Amino acid sequence: MKRIFIPLFAVAIFSCQQQPEKTLPSQQYTIEQFYQNVNISGGSFSPDESKLLVNSNETGIYNVFEIDIATGEKTQLTSSTKDSYFGQGYFPNDERFIFSYDDGGNENYQINVMTTEGQAKSLTPEDSVRNGFYGWSRDEESMYLASNQRDPRYMDIYKMAVASVDEEMPIKEMMYQNSDGLDVGAISPNEKYLALTQAITSANGKMYLYNQETGEKMDISEHEGDATYSPQFFSLDNAYLYYTTDEGANFSYLARRNLESGEVEKVFETNWDVWYAYDSWNEKYRVIGINEDAQTVVKIIELATGEEVQLPEIAGGSIASVNISKSEKLARLTVSTSASPSNMYVYNFETGDLKKLTNTLNSEIQSEDLVEGKVVRYKSFDGLEIPAIYYQPHQASAANQVPALVWVHGGPGGQSRLNYFALIQYLVNHGYAILAVNNRGSGGYGKEFNHLDDQNHGDKDLKDCVAGKDFLASTGVIDMDKVGIIGGSYGGYMTMAALTFEPEAFEVGVNIFGVTNWLRTLKSIPPYWESFRKALYDEMGDPTTEDSVRLYEISPLFHTENVTKPLMVLQGSNDVRVLQVESDEIVEGVRANGVPVEYVVFDDEGHGFRKKENEIEGYGQIKTFLDEYLKGEKPIE
Repeated sequence: MKRIFIPLFAVAIFSCQQQPEKTLPSQQYTIEQFYQNVNISGGSFSPDESKLLVNSNETGIYNVFEIDIATGEKTQLTSSTKDSYFGQGYFPNDERFIFSYDDGGNENYQINVMTTEGQAKSLTPEDSVRNGFYGWSRDEESMYLASNQRDPRYMDIYKMAVASVDEEMPIKEMMYQNSDGLDVGAISPNEKYLALTQAITSANGKMYLYNQETGEKMDISEHEGDATYSPQFFSLDNAYLYYTTDEGANFSYLARRNLESGEVEKVFETNWDVWYAYDSWNEKYRVIGINEDAQTVVKIIELATGEEVQLPEIAGGSIASVNISKSEKLARLTVSTSASPSNMYVYNFETGDLKKLTNTLNSEIQSEDLVEGKVVRYKSFDGLEIPAIYYQPHQASAANQVPALVWVHGGPGGQSRLNYFALIQYLVNHGYAILAVNNRGSGGYGKEFNHLDDQNHGDKDLKDCVAGKDFLASTGVIDMDKVGIIGGSYGGYMTMAALTFEPEAFEVGVNIFGVTNWLRTLKSIPPYWESFRKALYDEMGDPTTEDSVRLYEISPLFHTENVTKPLMVLQGSNDVRVLQVESDEIVEGVRANGVPVEYVVFDDEGHGFRKKENEIEGYGQIKTFLDEYLKGEKPIE
């Protein structure tokens, strides 16, 4: 699977079953009501397994909370009003916890500890350094941290003793100096081995076994053709490395390598990508996550019997992630749907009891007024089948045709999935149909499909998006004179490419944090992307070579004279992936054509939104823009 840009949006879908038609239009809700919904994530157990540590944006920005499992009571543990705080987990044997944050979306994450007295302490006080929390050692006496302090291009791995955290200057020792631009994927329980990966191209990579005692680094991924590797975990006896790979296959599967003999065997394979796998604390259970047709399917295997654990059916949702407690008696389940925010449950393996701990949907919103996405497929210009997710407003009918938007995900290599996104539900609730396209080059449909757009961006993948209009027309409920295009990050690029290179295909475009100048973007990537710069250039083209000619040709910024349809652009000032100057310039160029342009800049955001107030402002203005320029409604004075 390609791992190039981290997609800004992942639009996903829970159900592909046709919903019963409504005879009356749904009740319509304001953008403020949609953002009174709560997004919640995390969900690690406290040492005594009585609480969950979660992240919630109910305060308007993400803060850390804990939920008492017995009572459901939620307690706020951090009180940030400026930057989002994300809990990483409790300490192994007390209720201190690790949390991280960056400054206004600049992606230089800091790692902090919160004491049981509520005092925050930075473990990584250095300025302009990117840090990461890599978990706890098996003996629970140390934590692993990653940092690019030594060299901004590479993330080294450090070890910090839990006992030193309370010292004025906690001591961290370098565990692995990353001088080769490799990525650390897994650390063995005895710390003898590290599993390292190297991205050679976007389709091909290597995996190494590094012996810390001898300093030997051995290539354990010799193969023919293209293959990628992703280490997952080492077995408790340090005898096996488990990893996902697409070696010799179109989809990724779970494999294991015997570290002594070098023997490799497949452990789990299906006709979709295996996304991740891990074993519970004492290897009683194995959790496997599968990306099955834009929806995460989780399987739990009892290793002693090899039998799959039958988790309870949860009405109106599907289990998207699982965290098993250290005692292996409890599991935190995150249940998702495309029509409402995810909720958390706790399941007891021994008693079969299931308890819901959160209710994230605003009580003012009736769930039946929202719309589940439906997985659909259509033929593109050359006959290639394109998967997509379709949201049809309840009020849409042949007699009441509605406007529509083609939605393009981030990437390249991202995927629109069956997940909840408030902006989509807000627009659908107000009468806009949405077709979230998984154009060629999207992840989740096998590596062959994944690489069909390599060095062909803004061409065939764009034609896939234009072909989405044929599907919309086939529904019979779309006003085909009112079809626009919208996308974030790489999807923002596709929006601009559509308005520039297919100027008559769509009536409006909404570009959210989108690339418009590939020459600048590829030259100005953050230094810590160095480990996959070569793979990125293989995917997109190298701006320092003759590829620059093609990159110039596919960059909308250099062809703004072609844009004739109204445009809206949203941008974060602190974005390190798509610099604000790109949006400044594209807006200036399109305005020079006399074309209506709405431009909204957020001084306290990076590549995507973290603050509810900004989402309300930005996404609310998107609807206002669409109402005027796509629906044709006169703006309210």
